[in-house]
Amino acid sequence: MQPVPSDIRFLLGDRCVARARRMLVPLPYGLDAILGAKTLSPAPLPVDADGYRLQSAPVAMLARLSTDFPGLVASQPQIYARHYIDMALGHDGYMAQFSSKTRATLKRKMRKLADAGGGSLDIRSYHRPELIDAFFDTALPLSSQTYQARLLDAGLPGYDTFRQEAHRLAEADNLRAYILFLDERAIAYLYLPVVGDILIYAYLGYDQATASLSPGTVLQMHALEQLFAEARFRYFDFTEGDGAHKALFGTDQVECATVFLMKPTLTNRALLTAHHRFNATVEGSGAWLDRIGAKARIRKLLRG
Repeated sequence: MQPVPSDIRFLLGDRCVARARRMLVPLPYGLDAILGAKTLSPAPLPVDADGYRLQSAPVAMLARLSTDFPGLVASQPQIYARHYIDMALGHDGYMAQFSSKTRATLKRKMRKLADAGGGSLDIRSYHRPELIDAFFDTALPLSSQTYQARLLDAGLPGYDTFRQEAHRLAEADNLRAYILFLDERAIAYLYLPVVGDILIYAYLGYDQATASLSPGTVLQMHALEQLFAEARFRYFDFTEGDGAHKALFGTDQVECATVFLMKPTLTNRALLTAHHRFNATVEGSGAWLDRIGAKARIRKLLRG
C-alpha cells in the first residue's frame, strides 16, 4: 500500500488543538479479520513513508509489535472498544437486548420527533445509483455544519472520487444511505457502505440545532429496522473509536487499538513523546473534571 497524508492530532475533547502530518501507510483491521483472529502481513515500508498507522488492531497483538515491525518506534496505543451489532439476532431479538426502560426511551424519542413533524417521520432512502447525487446534494450542506466536520474533520466527503465510489457501490447494491427530514429540511444523514455481509458505519451527522429531538438516534433506529428486514447482513460494524451512540446500539464489542509505528528519527520520537504526554495530561484532567461533575459541561462548551 502507498503512504497517505495522516494527521497525528492533539485532541482536547472533540476539539483538535494541534496536529502533525506524516506520510503513513494505513493498515486497517476489518471486523471479519478481528473476529477471525487473522494477522496482517504488511509489505515493506516504502522509502517515502514515515511509518504505518494500525487501525483497530486487536489488543492481543500489541505485544508482538516489536517483532512484527522491527526497527520502528511505536506510539502509546489508543485503546477503545470496537462495537458491533450481531444482525443474526433479528429485529425482535435485537430490541430484546435493551432494557424495558431503554426501549421505552427510544420509542418516546421517535414519537417526539414524529410529532414535531406533524405526526410521522420523514426518512428517505438513497440506495439506488440514480439517487446518489440527490443524497450528496442534500447531505453535504448539512454535513458542513455538523460538529463532526467542524471539529473532527469527519464530515461526509464531497470530492469527486468519493462520489464516484458511492455510485460504484450503489450499482453493486453495496450501499445504504438515509436522510431524515423535518418540515422538508434535512436534519440528519447516515451513510453505510457494505463489505461482503458487513455494514460499515461510515458517516452519521445531524443538525445540532435539533439535538433535543435526538435525530441521530431516531435515524439509526429506523435504518436498523429496515436493515434487519433485509435479512442479508451478518454484522453492523461501528468501526474504530468508542462513543455513547456506538455503546448504546452495539450488541457486542472487542478491545482494539490505534497505533502509529514510525521510523526512529529524532523528530518522530519527539512527536510521539509529546503526543503521549499531552494525552496523559488530558486524561488526568478529564478524570478530575468527572469527579467534580463538570466534564459533560466542559465537553459541551468545547463542541461550541
